[in-house]
Amino acid sequence: MFKTRLLSGIVLVIIAFATIFLGGDVLFATLLIISLIGVSELYKVVKIEKAPLGIVGYIGVVAYYFLIRAQKKEDLMMFAIILLILVMAVYVFAFPKYVSEQVMTAYFGVFYVAIMLSYIYQTRLLKDGLFLVGLVFLCSWGCDTCAYCVGVLIGKHKIAPKLSPKKSIEGGIGGLAGAALLGALYALAINKWGGASAGVGEYALICFVGGIISMIGDLAASAIKRNHEIKDYGKLIPGHGGILDRFDSVIFTAPVIYYLAVALM
Repeated sequence: MFKTRLLSGIVLVIIAFATIFLGGDVLFATLLIISLIGVSELYKVVKIEKAPLGIVGYIGVVAYYFLIRAQKKEDLMMFAIILLILVMAVYVFAFPKYVSEQVMTAYFGVFYVAIMLSYIYQTRLLKDGLFLVGLVFLCSWGCDTCAYCVGVLIGKHKIAPKLSPKKSIEGGIGGLAGAALLGALYALAINKWGGASAGVGEYALICFVGGIISMIGDLAASAIKRNHEIKDYGKLIPGHGGILDRFDSVIFTAPVIYYLAVALM
């Protein structure tokens, strides 16, 4: 199981960075597909993945992505309102087929998965975006890996015993320190071999803050699973589960990295 998880994790990292490097339509299409799969996994939890309510959500995901592809950010509030009206229309005209939790999940899923993940694409469009977007995965998966290693070695005090009994405060501190260190090393590496002019301190700070947010994202996804008594969101990625199981921290980290990069760079 560990070997399968490790191998699939390495393959996933290679695919992620290859897609980031290519950027453009390749990154856009990849994120759109990942978002649709992730939304379907969330909808499956409340059993609307094949229902009209879920279909409205999928249409919302596609519509949103093409809005940001066309750089129509000024229309996003209108999009949010129209999506809400459509979701509530299905709720009303199909009543009492759906319960309120399903309706709220249909709307929430578009924001939680699709909009949050889209910031990977938006970060890639920034100046030096090729380098900055790597921080999304570096602080998310790097923090997770460092936290796991430190937690296994010296973890004693549980950070959220009822929600995730294996996660420790010591592991969390180790994860944040590891994320900051990885951010600094990444800046040094891209400066030397990539011709970048990245600030070592800025990259370390971004990864540190991103690491904090990534842990919240990880625990938030776990909370949803605990509430619905499921182990994994899916089985797409061997040893990891579904898209939401592997991208739970990335979902939260992506927009934070984007706004930190805009503020600090």
